[in-house]
Amino acid sequence: KKNEDDYVSLSDLYSDYKMGDLLEDVAKIGIPRVRFMTSHPWDFDDKMIDIIASYDNIMPYVHLPLQSGSDRILKLMGRRYTKEEYLELFNKLKAKIKNVAITTDIIVGFPGETEDDFNDTLDVVNKCKYDSAFTFIFSPREGTPAAKMEDNVTLDEKEKRLYKLNEIVNEYANQNNQKYLNKTVKVLIEGVGEKNTLFGYTETMKLVNVEGSLDNIGKIVDVLITDVKTWSMDGIIK
Repeated sequence: KKNEDDYVSLSDLYSDYKMGDLLEDVAKIGIPRVRFMTSHPWDFDDKMIDIIASYDNIMPYVHLPLQSGSDRILKLMGRRYTKEEYLELFNKLKAKIKNVAITTDIIVGFPGETEDDFNDTLDVVNKCKYDSAFTFIFSPREGTPAAKMEDNVTLDEKEKRLYKLNEIVNEYANQNNQKYLNKTVKVLIEGVGEKNTLFGYTETMKLVNVEGSLDNIGKIVDVLITDVKTWSMDGIIK
């Protein structure tokens, strides 16, 4: 800030320095695990993909919000990408980042969403086979453009669509977790869970429950996965 009416932002000072550059600089520090959680698909460029793929300490996990698979609904949401552009980005992530796990956000029942729009969303889910998804029924949020739109999808229809979507999401989540059964993976132990067992996360953000000493909290340990569920796994510290 130079005076009351003159502000200088970081983007003004470092116009060529982007999120990918920051991610790379953090990785170079040597931290054992760097996890870049999420990005608007519009902002996820090829450089960021290459950087994630290039560093072993940047975890192979990306949360990539879809929201809808319908171009018409995406435009109403102001999302600035199409279904095909999203799928192109998704496929790049899968192709370039070894063993990457991808999760997403999806809204059903956005104002004006038809059955065809919803089926477009299911089409993307069936193509991407996400590791997991946070799914929501649309509800108006004060101050947003959508709050002014006619909410013309009935609650009953929204609930039916959410149920159908969740059935598919859960099936793929379970299939993706099954790949870990009887394999040894690295788990960062974070604390004690509800059943007094330790819990932690794999490099791909899979929740793992294990028996073990509290001394393991804060450590990255090798865990043999012995049982797999839709949303978590059980294992034994080796």
